Amino acid sequence: MDTKSAFPAMKPIEKTEFWNRDLDEDLVCIDVHPETHDVKTFTFVSTHGKRFDFKAGQYFLFDLKVDQEPESRCYSISSSPQRTNAFSVTVKRVPGGKISNWFHDNVVAGFEVKGNGPLGHFIRPDARKLLLLSGGSGITPVMSIVRELADTYEPIDVVFMHAARSPRDLIFRDDLIRLATREKGLRLHFLPEMTAGEAHWPGLTGRISPDYMKLAVPDLSERTVMCCGPAPFMAAARAIVAELGVPACNYIEESFDAAVIDDIDLPVAQEAATRMFAVDFAKQGRKIDVSGEQTVLSCAKKAGVKLPSSCSNGVCGTCKSKLVSGTVDMNHNGGIRQREIDAGLFLPCCSKPLSDLVIDR
Repeated sequence: MDTKSAFPAMKPIEKTEFWNRDLDEDLVCIDVHPETHDVKTFTFVSTHGKRFDFKAGQYFLFDLKVDQEPESRCYSISSSPQRTNAFSVTVKRVPGGKISNWFHDNVVAGFEVKGNGPLGHFIRPDARKLLLLSGGSGITPVMSIVRELADTYEPIDVVFMHAARSPRDLIFRDDLIRLATREKGLRLHFLPEMTAGEAHWPGLTGRISPDYMKLAVPDLSERTVMCCGPAPFMAAARAIVAELGVPACNYIEESFDAAVIDDIDLPVAQEAATRMFAVDFAKQGRKIDVSGEQTVLSCAKKAGVKLPSSCSNGVCGTCKSKLVSGTVDMNHNGGIRQREIDAGLFLPCCSKPLSDLVIDR
C-alpha cells in the first residue's frame, strides 16, 4: 500500500546567528502600529538578519541624530522574548518631548537606526505569585513579561494592575483583555483617573490607594510586586505595598526618570579639601567646577546645564557624550560599549573628573 503524507516535508531549521550587543548596532524598523491616540509601537529587526536574545523587562538604547545633534534614549521592549526574530518598543508622544516627538514623526518602516542592547535588570524573579503594577507608558516592560508568560504557557498567578489618565490612555487595553480571556491565571485591573471620552466606563476611577489595593489584591502581602511608571506613581506604590505587608525584598521597580542619585552636598570641610576641576561644555558655552568626588552629571544638573539623562547610574546610556579632552574615573553598569569608550565617549552620570574636561555638549 502506497501512502504519502498530505503535508510537505519539514525543512530543517537553519541555525541563525544571534545579536551581539558588543558588536552589533544596525537596526531597521519594519512596522509602526498605533496603540492609542499618542502611543505607537515600533518593531525592529537586525539589518543582518540576526536574532535577539533578551529577557522580558529589558530595554534598548537608541543612538539617534536629531537636528544634526547626537542623542541617545532608552525604550523598554514591549514584545515577548520568545519571538526572537524582532523586538518592539512602545513610545508615548510627550508634549514638548524632543525625542519622543521625533520618534513619532520620523521613524517609519524602512528607517534605519543604531541600537545598543538588550540592557537592564528589571527581570521577573522566580516567584509563584506576582502583582504587575504599571502607570502610563510604564506598562511596556511588564507587558513583555505577560506576553512571555502567555507564549510559554507557564502556569501563572498574576494580577496586572494598570493606571492611566483616562480609558483612552490605557495602552494595550484590547491586547490585555484578550490575554486575560485566554490565561486563566491572569487577573486584570484597569484604573483610569477619570472617565473622559468614555462616560459608560464600568469600573472604578481614581488613583491607587491602600483601600483600593486591599480590595483588588486581597493576598497582596503574598505576592512579589513589579512596578514601573512615573516617579510619583512609583513612590505611592512603594509606600502602599509596604504598608500592606509586602517586604522590601519582594518589591522591584524600574524607572527612567532623570533623578540624580548622587546629588548630595559634601560637608564644607571635606569639599574644601577636595580638588576641583574645570568642566567645559563646549557647545553650550558653559563652564562649571566639579569636585573629584562628584559625578559630572550631578554638578551639571545643579548648575542648570542641559544634559539628557535617565537612569543616572550608568545603565541606560542616555547621557553618553564625547570627551574632547581630559580623563575621568567612569564606573558604568553596561550603558556604554568598550569600542565607544575607545572612541572617546563616556557617561557623565557615573564619571568623576580626574583632570579638567572639555565635553562636546
